[in-house]
Amino acid sequence: MLIVSVENVTKHFGPEPVLDGVTFEVRRGHRIGLVGPNGTGKTTLMRIISGDQEADGGTIGSPTSARIGYLEQHPTFSPETTVFKEAEAALAPLLHLAEESNRVAEALAAATDDTQREELGEKFDYLQHQLHRFDGYNLKHRIERVLTGLGFTADQYEQPVVQLSGGQQNRLILAQLLLAEPDLMLLDEPSNHLDLEATQWLEGFLADYDGALIVVSHDRYFLDKVTNRTLELFHGTVEAYQGNFSAYWRQKAERLEVQRRTYEKQQTEIAKMEDFVRRHHHGLKHAQAEDRRKKLERIERVTLPREIVGPPMGFPEAERSGDIVLRAERLTKGFGEPLFSNLTFDIQRGERWGILGPNGCGKTTLLRCLLGELPPDSGTASIGVGVKPGYFDQQLACLDVDTDVVDAIRPEGKEFTEPQRRGMLARFGLTGDQAFQKVGKLSGGERNRAALARLAASDANLLVLDEPTNHLDLWARDSLEHALKKFDGTVLMITHDRYFLNQLADHLIVVENGRFRVIEGNYETYLSLVESGLAGQSTETEKKTAAKPKPGKDESSTNRTKKRKFPYRKVPEIETDIHDRETRLQELHDLLTQPDVLRDGDRVKSIREEIDTTQTAIEQLYEHWEEASEMNW
Repeated sequence: MLIVSVENVTKHFGPEPVLDGVTFEVRRGHRIGLVGPNGTGKTTLMRIISGDQEADGGTIGSPTSARIGYLEQHPTFSPETTVFKEAEAALAPLLHLAEESNRVAEALAAATDDTQREELGEKFDYLQHQLHRFDGYNLKHRIERVLTGLGFTADQYEQPVVQLSGGQQNRLILAQLLLAEPDLMLLDEPSNHLDLEATQWLEGFLADYDGALIVVSHDRYFLDKVTNRTLELFHGTVEAYQGNFSAYWRQKAERLEVQRRTYEKQQTEIAKMEDFVRRHHHGLKHAQAEDRRKKLERIERVTLPREIVGPPMGFPEAERSGDIVLRAERLTKGFGEPLFSNLTFDIQRGERWGILGPNGCGKTTLLRCLLGELPPDSGTASIGVGVKPGYFDQQLACLDVDTDVVDAIRPEGKEFTEPQRRGMLARFGLTGDQAFQKVGKLSGGERNRAALARLAASDANLLVLDEPTNHLDLWARDSLEHALKKFDGTVLMITHDRYFLNQLADHLIVVENGRFRVIEGNYETYLSLVESGLAGQSTETEKKTAAKPKPGKDESSTNRTKKRKFPYRKVPEIETDIHDRETRLQELHDLLTQPDVLRDGDRVKSIREEIDTTQTAIEQLYEHWEEASEMNW
């Protein structure tokens, strides 16, 4: 089913077009990743498709029944509304449908005229069919599922929206879009403001979505999990590729190789023909030269390959350090509550370590303790012999916003001439007049690359990186990965970019609510351990530092004394009960589609009352199941 047809769309914001003849189709089931360097017009194209912005030329066609939803980046809410009510508003059509169904059911139960009963019965049948088609009987459960998946807790449901942080409001607007389930979702950086757990949930939701979607994201791992097609937007036009981001990356390299060979072969032939014409234009072979000149005019020239190139990037050769680069021994730090405790590990020369964990778990604090910028509460952190650390701060505080870029990257105490500094900036994609701009005038991605240039200029043999891929497009991230792979020193990094971790990390420190585990491997290694259940096992350090229960009580007895909301029941018994109730609920919905039932107003009313009762019972059983799963021993 065709949802949107984009035909020869153009858009200008100056003399050069941002979009210059963009053409493609979106059909049901298409999950498209829209990729391209920063500033190529991806958000502009999304806004044009959504109808929020007009194109200068071309057409956007879609069936009149197609619903298109666009993820806004700056939501606005009524001051009186709550989180749950705002999420519920996305299901307003279904709520109205359910209300109308109730009114018709009551009218049908009270009707005495046969003709009226028949009309009301047909209308009720249609409304029930629509509710069944769009799963209109489980609206509360759907809302709670999405809100929970995006990181909202039950005690936040009745919280006024105006009390939410900006990130939480963005998550709420995403929840509305997911609940509305339009035929086409337009998602611009949907994983922004999400922690790892919520991002993983969103990946699963979108991968199962049976509508269509177009996603703009710098998260390559996310694109791999969600998309099945890729559109590359570059120089105002799009090229289509089958598959997710990794498939696109491979196909792009293969396509470039073919295009490059074809172009070079033609250029060689053209050069030979031009040389022949030049040498024989007035000689004995004049006729042959003229013939070749005419052939040259008729040749359809192969264009230069459509190649997107990231900045070259690179770090200087690292001076050799001692074998132990960083050592943490029983390191503990907290602010009121402990962030991490009794943390012990060694980082060897040449290793690349990643730190992974949710926001606020203490990752940056750990880095600062390791570098000696923060004193630990207990334990020690020591830097090895001959180690010269260089720190990339995600806030980019190392760059003075009022200083010219070419001066801002000069490390303190180092002789570094202006030509050397300009050369270093060029290595990180900042050329020409950009070198003499004030740092504050740079875009986020440009400022990030300037900070990386300053880090490279520091001649560090230990690179400590806190979210180094922020604001970088896909090609700059790839360049940074290659630069770090070639770097012969040691790397310690915090990043939410799982693709980046997979490419680089050989060790992970996974931080989870005051505990940690060291994984030998990358993110995929960690996932495989989680899936096998091994990642849930405590390390020796965790066992030693686990909170000790009061004398005479072990951990299980402590859990048993927690106050229960429901009476003790075995988990399998509750699961059987849930299955039976859900089966009955489906039977009741099926009854409401039968004509003989619909003609009996009293029976319709009775069935609807049983549906409400059964639905409430199922919700309570799920709460009971969660409690039993946690507290039963």
